[in-house]
Amino acid sequence: MAFENLSERLGKAFKNITGKGKLTEKNMNDMLREVRMSLLEADVNYGVVKDFISRIKEKAMGQEVLTSLNPGQMVVKIVHDEIVALLGTEDAPVNYKKSGITTIMMVGLQGTGKTTASAKIANLMKKKQGRNPLLVACDVIRPAAIDQLKTLGESIGVEVFSLGVETKALETAKQAMVYAKENGYDTVLFDTAGRLHIDDELMQELSDIKTYVQPDDILLTVDAMTGQDIVNVASSFHEQLEVSGLVLTKLDGDSRGGGILSVRAITNVPVKFVGLGEKIEDLDVFHPDRMADRILGMGDIMSLVEKAQEKMDMEATTKSTNRMMSGEFTLTDMLVQYEQIEKMGSLGGMMKLLPGMGQLAGQIDEAKADNKIKKSKAIIQSMTPEERENPNILRASRKNRIAKGSGVSVADVNRCLNEFEKMKQVMKQFSSLAKGGKMPNLGGLGAMKNMRAMSRAMGGKKGRKF
Repeated sequence: MAFENLSERLGKAFKNITGKGKLTEKNMNDMLREVRMSLLEADVNYGVVKDFISRIKEKAMGQEVLTSLNPGQMVVKIVHDEIVALLGTEDAPVNYKKSGITTIMMVGLQGTGKTTASAKIANLMKKKQGRNPLLVACDVIRPAAIDQLKTLGESIGVEVFSLGVETKALETAKQAMVYAKENGYDTVLFDTAGRLHIDDELMQELSDIKTYVQPDDILLTVDAMTGQDIVNVASSFHEQLEVSGLVLTKLDGDSRGGGILSVRAITNVPVKFVGLGEKIEDLDVFHPDRMADRILGMGDIMSLVEKAQEKMDMEATTKSTNRMMSGEFTLTDMLVQYEQIEKMGSLGGMMKLLPGMGQLAGQIDEAKADNKIKKSKAIIQSMTPEERENPNILRASRKNRIAKGSGVSVADVNRCLNEFEKMKQVMKQFSSLAKGGKMPNLGGLGAMKNMRAMSRAMGGKKGRKF
């Protein structure tokens, strides 16, 4: 995931100052030196880093911070606020028209995932924002792009308008607008042609489409793995087309991500969407404050809550959570938790969204954890309802039957039962804390409360307490 190295380096830098009783110029400069190196190694533009450090030093050395009870924490807050300022102080939503058809041009170089991003955005608009989108195949230079868009459109239930490679892109765009009006579409996304590099022919074609369509948004797709080239590409497109937003792809595959921190400061073009994986649903609206939280290792609870509400069976989760909070925890509850966590994606990915759990997430062998969850599910599913509710009745003969039924060894059955006992103890601790009013009611996040116990059981090392 992007920013992992940056998060780790910044965490070390803050350790040297957080908890100090007094903020001095020396420990401040030591911390800022580490922050500067962290940002430069993350491929953030040098000029952006210089201005960033200057602003932090000016604010951090002010009287308000020097006299605060915990100056170290105040410095972390200042850094957080400055990162938000770099990314954009507010969300940049799609510029939907109040009435009529909203038009969006998708532009970008070849290989940045523009066609896939077009389909991902259409899917998000349809499923999460209640829009009725139409995809238009305007990339007539690359025949495979039309076929790819049609395949993606079919998979998400969104119609794709195309006149084939024989018709010019501008004519396709014109007829698509007529078709959209006649068929009641409220949003039209034009997947335009890309090139290996910016040239006059490409820009003329895009300018012609822009002049006719008068798009409400021009979204530039950029690859997070290209580093500082994001800034160069964005600047070139923005100068000629007045790009209104960026769609950042492959954010899950880049460990540096510094281009994201540079592009808004240099071009003033906001990031609107981020791609976080290969699947069609792996695209999110960009939230600068949440990204800043993740960069600084503060987690992203809001995104985790939204993901839980979208993916989980909330009724089953709430019922199971209520039982656990009352001090009950059975193998049936454990099965429910496993099933919900599988729906949420990788265990490590979820733990990165929890404050203070990012480091522990990196210690988990994802393949091993996934295999253990599947094995444990098979074991529990091979038990009778009575055995799930009261595992104390499991003797050798019953364990042998369960092992054969789930295709595992008796040792695996015993291991699953040991994991259950560990998780049961964790649930009892949560129950005691909840009854004593020492922890908030996390509602739909009940399925995540046992992650620490699960990570230990699945090969993770001992991590920080939470």
